[in-house]
Amino acid sequence: MTDRLEIEVPEVIGGQRLDRVVSLETGLSRSVVAGLIDRGEVTVDGLVVGQRSFRLEPGQVIALEVPDGPDAVQLTPDPSVTFDVLYADDHLLVIDKPADAVVHAGAGQPHVTLVNGLIHRFPEIAEVGQPDRPGIVHRLDRGTSGALLVARTQPAYEGLVDLLSRREVERVYWALVRGVPGSGRGTVDAPIGRSSRRRTNMAIVADGRQAVTHYEVKERYDRPIDCARLECRLETGRTHQIRVHLSSIGHPVLGDRRYGPPHGPFAALDRMALHAQALGLVHPITGERLEVEAPLPEALTDLLQQLSVAAR
Repeated sequence: MTDRLEIEVPEVIGGQRLDRVVSLETGLSRSVVAGLIDRGEVTVDGLVVGQRSFRLEPGQVIALEVPDGPDAVQLTPDPSVTFDVLYADDHLLVIDKPADAVVHAGAGQPHVTLVNGLIHRFPEIAEVGQPDRPGIVHRLDRGTSGALLVARTQPAYEGLVDLLSRREVERVYWALVRGVPGSGRGTVDAPIGRSSRRRTNMAIVADGRQAVTHYEVKERYDRPIDCARLECRLETGRTHQIRVHLSSIGHPVLGDRRYGPPHGPFAALDRMALHAQALGLVHPITGERLEVEAPLPEALTDLLQQLSVAAR
């Protein structure tokens, strides 16, 4: 079933992208809206517009058939989704994402996400950003813990998205990897895109999006296996970027069942040894420098205690 919808573009959102406006007005995810536009199912003033980034003018009329069913966004506040707040002001939050939490709804995870917990504690976030992932400006994989930026107001959301797009948010990760890189520090500069062999995985592909990860070896261990503790800094923020890049140089993250070996001394580890340790940025509203660190979770400190430092 579908419902016919016509939207007259108000003055306040003139100049916005077509896909963003349709998503905001319908509650459909950006990916669903992109499909509608690509298939020619969205018109502006009666003409088919196949360009997602088409800039709208006040007074134009958008028309489309809105699909019913599972694509409609229904976000319910959920007090059972808990997390610690590392920093908060009137404009934004930095929260400490638990390793077992999914940031927002998606395939295979329609409910009980971090977003549901966020709108329970901070209900104003429901009106910020994209309808299916309100307040969210970047994400962490389910098995990754640590510092996550969240916008509380629309101006903060737009400012944070802009900072991220200009690569002006410093993101530092803590990682334990199998084996020890031959060099104490290095950079992986390799494009990442969808794997042609397994569509749920990412891979280094020639026509992928640019991805750059810098790493530095902070500690070496030799028992029960050779492994290393790395500090990783991102220039870009592609899906699974650190995991794909480190695996590509022969040093997958411990506990990563997707990109690492399925067996080994830590095969029973119920999470990845990957943690978003710190964020640094200029506050998009106040202009002040903001630096926030997320403490290492108990599961990872326990893992460190099982390792013996290698003789130098």
